Amino acid sequence: MPRMVSARKPKNLLYTVKRLLAYMGRHRISLLAVAVMVIISVFCNLMGTYMINPVINGLVDGGGMESLIKGVSFTAAIYIIGVLAALGYSQIMAVSSQKIVYDIRKDLFSHMQTLPLSFFDSHQHGDVMSYYTNDVDTISDALNNSFAAVIKNGFQITGTMLMLLILNWKLSMIVAISYTVMFLYVRYSARHSKKYYRKHQESLGILDGYIQEMVAGQKVIKVFNHEEENLEGFRKRNEELQAMGTAAQSYASTMIPAVVSLSFLTYTIVSLAGGFMAMSGLTTIGALASYLVFVRQAAAPINQFTQQSNFLLSSLAGAERIFELIDRKSETDEGTVTLLRKPDGWAWKDGDAEIPLKGDVRFSNVVFSYEKGHTVLNGITLYAKPGQKIAFVGSTGAGKTTITNLINRFYDIDKGEILFDGIDIRKICKKDLRHSLGMVLQDTHLFTGTIRENIRYGNPQASDDDVVKAAMIANADSFIRRLPNGYDTMIVSDGSNLSSGQRQLIAIARAAVADPPVLILDEATSNIDTRTEDLIEKGMDQLMEGRTVFVIAHRLSTVRNANAILVLENGRIIERGDHDDLMAMHGRYYDLYTGLFELN
Repeated sequence: MPRMVSARKPKNLLYTVKRLLAYMGRHRISLLAVAVMVIISVFCNLMGTYMINPVINGLVDGGGMESLIKGVSFTAAIYIIGVLAALGYSQIMAVSSQKIVYDIRKDLFSHMQTLPLSFFDSHQHGDVMSYYTNDVDTISDALNNSFAAVIKNGFQITGTMLMLLILNWKLSMIVAISYTVMFLYVRYSARHSKKYYRKHQESLGILDGYIQEMVAGQKVIKVFNHEEENLEGFRKRNEELQAMGTAAQSYASTMIPAVVSLSFLTYTIVSLAGGFMAMSGLTTIGALASYLVFVRQAAAPINQFTQQSNFLLSSLAGAERIFELIDRKSETDEGTVTLLRKPDGWAWKDGDAEIPLKGDVRFSNVVFSYEKGHTVLNGITLYAKPGQKIAFVGSTGAGKTTITNLINRFYDIDKGEILFDGIDIRKICKKDLRHSLGMVLQDTHLFTGTIRENIRYGNPQASDDDVVKAAMIANADSFIRRLPNGYDTMIVSDGSNLSSGQRQLIAIARAAVADPPVLILDEATSNIDTRTEDLIEKGMDQLMEGRTVFVIAHRLSTVRNANAILVLENGRIIERGDHDDLMAMHGRYYDLYTGLFELN
């Protein structure tokens, strides 16, 4: 049995169907075979029912046992062919539907890799995951349970009406009126329930996002004893989902009982009228028996078609969401300058010219805002000469991380210019630009796999020796070797089997193995104790030697040896200098360092 689902009606039905048919068209041969077998199955079902007419009339006319055996044998052969056809199309459809869903899921994930970071910053992870769960699953359900059923029921209804007209067109007028009433009621219920289907899907996405957020934050929840508050938040969202689902189903659930009741009423009326016609000699007993079976069977495809309408709406709504995401504009890259690895270092290739990569980064009057009208950086001008260590300090929200996001072109600036070795970074291919940069974030993220694989993530071509050297630079080698399986120890659940400091050390090793010309450290030692921090500083100094390094620091003791410290407030640079210069100024940095002003 297909799982019960609710869905909103797609806004652009024709476009969504066209896109879905395009995916189905990739497997047109197998789907054509399904359609042919469905038609054979329906035809056999109709002919088997029609055979009641000649079999009964043969007995009435004195055909005897021989006529009965021939009629029953022929009918049985027809039904066997129908059963084999039904078995065939169900098996082919099961395989084809999974291939179609595979293609959709592959295209969805492939396109998601091309989306800008702003998409993921503006969407809950639970909502993003719902594309792969709720939406893809509804398409899979519909293809498995509804595609062949809709074709079958459509031909079944058409064929049944045709047979009814052939057997007795007068009685068919009664059936036609009844069918008209059925379809009008189904249309009425669908029209009134669609708005609740839409709200139900939206509520489901909100609830999924809430659950994902609560599961990810269980440690914080338990620390602050927020279980009751979270239960209340879940209750409100769950009740909203229940209310929308109830409203939608209150209309949809009346369809099948209404159709069944009308079909019983039609059968009763036709039986009485047909009986009078048979007694009056206006029809044969065999024709009436066959006719009544057709009338009784006619309600089944209508019931099934009504039942499948919810699954079809659900799949089309899910398909629409997926196609909207696939149609979302990919991250643009107009860059033409590429990165070359040469025996003596790195170089930029601009046409035929090669420009040595030195690591000279400059901001010139840069203005940036995540949302129009809300400026985050205002007139930022700074420079980082090759091999310099530049530190950013300031209150939360001052724009420190934003600057590093702009260097990577995770976001593009509104005004101004960012130059990398004299080249506007908008002219550099994003892939090559980011390949020249190494990042260690405050919030580490490790992937399911071995420690060796996680370190090598920074450079897939790195040898095992390179991985070990990188771990030694990050001072991670000693604790890794103490683990049960050393570098082959599996990391699960984003490194939950490691301490915060150990995860951070692996992230630093991952940046080290990439051997990038420029490093960006976003509070890279935030989760490391003071003793470990002292031990890795020597390794970090070796890693940073000859590289341009940008450091975002909240622990000011970590940036004392920076060539230049930039103090940011409200998106502006208010102080610049080394530690001694800034301390002598007795300005904001002095207040921060001595604790007279807090970072908040």
